[in-house]
Amino acid sequence: MENNLELVEVKKAYGNFDAIKGINLKIAEGSYCCLLGPSGCGKTSLLRMIAGHEEITEGEIFLGTSKLNNLTPANRGTSMMFQNYALFPHLKVLDNVSFALKIMGLPASERKKEALKYIEMVQMQGFEDRFPEQLSGGQKQRIALARALITKPRVLLLDEPLSALDPALRVMMRTELKQMQRELNITFIHVTHSQEEALALASIAVVMNEGKVEQIDNPLTIYNKPRSAFVSDFIGGHNIILEGKKMFSLRTDNISLNSIGNKDPKNAEKMKIADIEFQGSRVKVILSNQKYTHFNVTMNDAVFFKKDLKIGEAVFCSWSVKDLHPLQ
Repeated sequence: MENNLELVEVKKAYGNFDAIKGINLKIAEGSYCCLLGPSGCGKTSLLRMIAGHEEITEGEIFLGTSKLNNLTPANRGTSMMFQNYALFPHLKVLDNVSFALKIMGLPASERKKEALKYIEMVQMQGFEDRFPEQLSGGQKQRIALARALITKPRVLLLDEPLSALDPALRVMMRTELKQMQRELNITFIHVTHSQEEALALASIAVVMNEGKVEQIDNPLTIYNKPRSAFVSDFIGGHNIILEGKKMFSLRTDNISLNSIGNKDPKNAEKMKIADIEFQGSRVKVILSNQKYTHFNVTMNDAVFFKKDLKIGEAVFCSWSVKDLHPLQ
């Protein structure tokens, strides 16, 4: 039987506040799923209900044929890696990683053998006798990951696991997480508010807003074909275009930007450059006019410098109708 995770009309209320408003979601076994959305959208509450650390107000959660609602966290076939890593400060690395096996009653020799295997898996061999306070943020993350994996869960739950790391380490660790998920071939469910992180990691992304699911799709579809204005705005890299009574999404790199000259393009928007942001190989030009207060165009840095655009300059923006994606 496949270990698909399924949520059926799941709701979570805190008093009179509905944090989760009836979510239906099916995550195939072996997926890398990212729950993505702004702070307060309900993604962590959803993760904690799957883990068993929050009670479900209404609805059902299944893993394969097992209904999880009334099972303890230890009996769900899931394991959770917390945002702050939650390592025991008084235990050395080896004992932190093997702690769950001690609770399960395994003998010390077997616990040590298994713990060393998972410590090596996360490339932390040689750190077995250190305490958490002697580890860097990235090292703590690796140990927390080893401790979560040692129980051989069918689903690993990760609550913003990269948020405490510096940018360079965050990129490196997300590559390692993706490689590990492929090698283990178990389901990862990863909560993040980072659009870049979700697009880089996920095989399936769930965009949430105010306790509801806005869109479930692969990252390529979510980026190129956002379903709503919220998704288009939150994922970034798009402008919302108003044409009559309809709204469209337009990628910021599908826009031509030209100085006003003798051969002005037809059907173009006249705008003024409000700001310019250099972003390495790309440059973002921020424009405005009476219709659009914050309109973004991104272009290759070589193209930008060839055009020699300046803040305060009036320019024409133009795009192809085929690049407009209709929003619901």
